[in-house]
Amino acid sequence: MSETTADPRLTGPRAAPRKRIRLSWSDPVFRSIVWQMVVVGIVVAIVWYLTANTNRNLAARRIATGFAFLSRNAGIPIGESALPYDPAVNTYGRALLIGVLNTLRVAVVGIVLATILGTIIGIARLSHNWLVARLAAIYVEVLRDIPVLLQLLFWYLVLQSLPAPRQSLRIGDAVFLSNRGIKLPLLVWETAHTGALIGFLVGIVGTILFARRARRRQEATGSRPPVWPVALVLLLGLPAAIWGALGAPFAIELPVLRGFNFVGGGTVSPEYGALLMGLVLYTAAYIAEIVRSGIQAVAGGQWEAAGALGLSRWQVLRLIVLPQALRVIIPPMTSQYLNITKNSSLAVAIGYQDVVSIASTTLNQTGQAIEGIGLIMAVFLAISLSISLFMNWYNARIALVER
Repeated sequence: MSETTADPRLTGPRAAPRKRIRLSWSDPVFRSIVWQMVVVGIVVAIVWYLTANTNRNLAARRIATGFAFLSRNAGIPIGESALPYDPAVNTYGRALLIGVLNTLRVAVVGIVLATILGTIIGIARLSHNWLVARLAAIYVEVLRDIPVLLQLLFWYLVLQSLPAPRQSLRIGDAVFLSNRGIKLPLLVWETAHTGALIGFLVGIVGTILFARRARRRQEATGSRPPVWPVALVLLLGLPAAIWGALGAPFAIELPVLRGFNFVGGGTVSPEYGALLMGLVLYTAAYIAEIVRSGIQAVAGGQWEAAGALGLSRWQVLRLIVLPQALRVIIPPMTSQYLNITKNSSLAVAIGYQDVVSIASTTLNQTGQAIEGIGLIMAVFLAISLSISLFMNWYNARIALVER
């Protein structure tokens, strides 16, 4: 009986046999493990020594340690708070939580606005219009050469120099600019709006899932079902249906001048406005250069080939060039997002109460500086790592995949 052998050309590649570790210094794998253990041991020993020495010195000076102070009444007045806060009742822990939310309020809004403005300016720098390109270049050169702290102080002085509420500058009949801040109309939030917001978030998830299914069907059959009707129903129809089912409330609270100040409506304080404006304008100058270099990294033949197909310059930029440029733009853009988050700690210079300002007041009142500084470091480390993880995930999704 004859035996048949499989053609090696028709079988898949075999996995390489695993190499066993030899307990010998000549084995590179064994050496790497030993060195890693030595390094980890040195780091642990240094941390243990510093911790023990610090605790010994604090005990000798009778300085309290630990985080028990977080449950004590704060007594810190906070001007801007996303949560209900009473300094006579609430604790240091709640005050620090408000500081974290104030920091996120600056970081998240600043990242979005700086990305939009920087992208527009970066594209403008490549414009064929001489005036537009020169103005964009002047913006980049001037804003990048001025320290960000000076820019924050400048915008704070500008907003503080606005007239008093009685002589405030009006934009229409609902927006007022004064040295008390920017007063805006505010939607009266009710349960129906919360339901509509949840429906919108569900619609985003549903649209993403349907778009993935449409892409898989296109890869399998060559025909792609249209996504926009489903997106229209999920993103607009579903929230509108929930809002209507819950009574469809819609009330706008307008700011009204009473006495020497405004009541009602929403307020953008001079401190928050100056901090956000300074960080956005400063960071957008760097983002503009990143966007410009990313677009220029795409081969010029892409523009010529797309133009030969009859696409307009805007269509070429949106459909062909920018998707390829993102692979160059995303890595340095991550650094700018981290910078705008860390630069928000300069808020203490203009009186905006972020986590740094509130933690500094806390450690001055309690005397527990190590815990206070540790909390600040932990907050910024957590925010920075979250941004890095998200951007790395997004960068991996748009990266070229070799087949």
